[in-house]
Amino acid sequence: MSVKGLGRLQVWVRAKDFALKVYKRVLPLLPPEEKWNLGQQLRRSSLSVSANIAEGYGRFYYQDNVRFCYNARGSLEETLSHLVFAFEAGFIPKTLYKELEPEGEEIDKMLNGYIGYLKKSKQGANEPGSNHAVREDPELYNVGLPEDDADSGTTAL
Repeated sequence: MSVKGLGRLQVWVRAKDFALKVYKRVLPLLPPEEKWNLGQQLRRSSLSVSANIAEGYGRFYYQDNVRFCYNARGSLEETLSHLVFAFEAGFIPKTLYKELEPEGEEIDKMLNGYIGYLKKSKQGANEPGSNHAVREDPELYNVGLPEDDADSGTTAL
């Protein structure tokens, strides 16, 4: 597995390019007071999409890859939410938002397709150790109702 191999994965390429657009076209438009708040959130979430796809790609078992793709999808949704806010707050023009929003939706569809492929192919499913799981039985616990406080006539919280 290498960057060259990862470069053949179109969903990673699109996610990386999407993050570059956010960095180059959205972040410079944010007002100074948002550079450290919304700007940091957009940086982190947009870059996390391609980073999680790459991390999953580097994993041996398909279950790990799928888990990181779920994380990538969550980061993509977070990025799209920040873009909606940036547009509605008047930080980015409608034309830029209308360009980025469908691109994010397309990446979401690609991610869903890639997740489906991974689940179907089950790469690494028959390798030694793939069927072992570590599980702990959950401890049972009771959350009782508070008892009445006889001295004050009120119920303890």
